[in-house]
Amino acid sequence: MQHVDPVPTASPSPVPEETSVPLSQLVTLSSISFKEEGQFPAYSITAQTPKFSGSKDERVQTFNQAVSELVQAEIDYFRKNLLAQMPSVPVSAGSFFQAQYSVIFQNGNLWSLKFDFSGYADGAAHPYHYSLTYSYDLERGKKLSLGELLRKDSEYLEVISRICIAELSRRDIGFYGGFQQGAEPTADNYRNWNMTPEGLVFTFDEYQVAPYAAGPQTVVTVR
Repeated sequence: MQHVDPVPTASPSPVPEETSVPLSQLVTLSSISFKEEGQFPAYSITAQTPKFSGSKDERVQTFNQAVSELVQAEIDYFRKNLLAQMPSVPVSAGSFFQAQYSVIFQNGNLWSLKFDFSGYADGAAHPYHYSLTYSYDLERGKKLSLGELLRKDSEYLEVISRICIAELSRRDIGFYGGFQQGAEPTADNYRNWNMTPEGLVFTFDEYQVAPYAAGPQTVVTVR
């Protein structure tokens, strides 16, 4: 099996804290809850947004602002592009949008989160689901990119794509029923990734590499 090895990157000097305690030991991750309901049209929006607390360090605030904007952008999209088109009199129980997150990996200053979104447009055949990922280096105060983790002089997307295609083709999900392009070596196809102890895990949303009934697919590339 081919391997995709993360390569350490040099870190600039961190922003000094007021205390000698490492920043990773000062902060804790909590959730901010949001709920909104309406009747004309009938809808509900619920969301959980992660937030670092315990420090006013700029790197902490950068993370908090970024993930807040990420969740808010998806809520705004639902309001403007789906909810605005719904009839005043509901066809069913109404529309909804939900946003949740999970911590897939955390080790010291490295955090890797996955945001899961689900929604329903009143009258549709079924709900929809999709995901976004966010990996953050607290020490450096920046979002991590896939290119930073992997050898920049390697064709890492091609290697990852071969691994994923080999794995997906072994599953009874209809991958070769016209969904192969969803696993081609493009940055957009592999935008949703997380760090794990086993290696990098890639998430493919509904319809990307399989029909809706097969659900989302994940593939772990061994370190």
